[in-house]
Amino acid sequence: MEKLARLLKMAPNLFGTSATLYLEASQQNVLQGKSTTENTASQKLLVQNSFNSQQPKYKWRIVWRNVLAFIYLHIASFYGVYLIFTQAKFITFVWQMFLGICAGMGITAGAHRLWAHRSYKAKWPLRVLLMILQTIAFQNHIYEWVRDHRVHHKFTDTDADPHNAKRGFFFSHMGWLLLRKHPDVIKKGATVDMSDLEHDPVVNLQRRFYIILMPLFSFILPACVPCYFWNEKPLISWYITMLRYTMSLHLTWLVNSAAHIWGMKPYDRNIGPTENKMVSIVVLGEGWHNYHHVFPWDYKAGEFGNYSTNWTTAFINFFARLGLAQEMKTVSTETIKKRASRTGDGSRYSTQENQHNTSHENAKWGWGDKDMQPDEIQEIEIINKIE
Repeated sequence: MEKLARLLKMAPNLFGTSATLYLEASQQNVLQGKSTTENTASQKLLVQNSFNSQQPKYKWRIVWRNVLAFIYLHIASFYGVYLIFTQAKFITFVWQMFLGICAGMGITAGAHRLWAHRSYKAKWPLRVLLMILQTIAFQNHIYEWVRDHRVHHKFTDTDADPHNAKRGFFFSHMGWLLLRKHPDVIKKGATVDMSDLEHDPVVNLQRRFYIILMPLFSFILPACVPCYFWNEKPLISWYITMLRYTMSLHLTWLVNSAAHIWGMKPYDRNIGPTENKMVSIVVLGEGWHNYHHVFPWDYKAGEFGNYSTNWTTAFINFFARLGLAQEMKTVSTETIKKRASRTGDGSRYSTQENQHNTSHENAKWGWGDKDMQPDEIQEIEIINKIE
């Protein structure tokens, strides 16, 4: 795998940067020339400044290409709903919903819990599978998705947060993709350590060939399968493919919007993310967001491993039984209760009389963040540890 990583790093990028719908709203090629050492050295200073800096508001710059694309997606999706009830074969709908769940796993178990937070390790067959599933989701390639997500955790609810929930529901849900990024996202995002992904052969493979892999796995094959195997009409198959894709986008976006606005804060009342059961049900376990921002290295992304509201945990545990998922990190009940008593809102555990106030100034994006404290590392429990 190390030889493959070196070969991919040496090979030219034949297809440029990410060929995605969100390209113009991204921070591609900005300050990416800095070394990891330089990024790490400047990260703490930028974190502190992001909470206290008084900067003039930046001028909105609408990305009209994305606006037009989203208009088309939603019109096509409504037509897809109409076709489901009038002309489409039921198996076509089932096929696309199955793909939607697979794509969701590519985001939740792959881009999110494996690559963004490094909450567990996966052997190469599982890494390749998750890469393909994440490609079906078409939410930018893994490297870009992880970079934005680590920046979100590091600078939550500030101008450096790509989908800052303080700017309202619509902005945090989808508006952030319709505008050019705030300068702070670009500036402070360049300080987040991405060296682990830069040396990941699976991530590099997807990144280099994304312009081919994305349309193939996300649109062409999903639309062609119904036509070939059960003689679905091409246009009907296409519009239901659009419906599946648009639905998957909105479900993912709910984590950025609803789970940052509505819900309880049993672990830290001082931060924006909340515990939202409905979001967790529809997004495969990603709605336990207050817990997740307090303990981003927990592979369950929630305190409880209840599969009914956390299908992603069941997915990871299944592959752990097969020996393909290892070193799943979690936190003891005692540690959780201690933190909740210090900073929680009392909705789940009793709280101390003199509670502590916290901020995102010392936030971590996950396992491997340079700002992790020794006591945080010692409190982590590892399941299925590699001997």
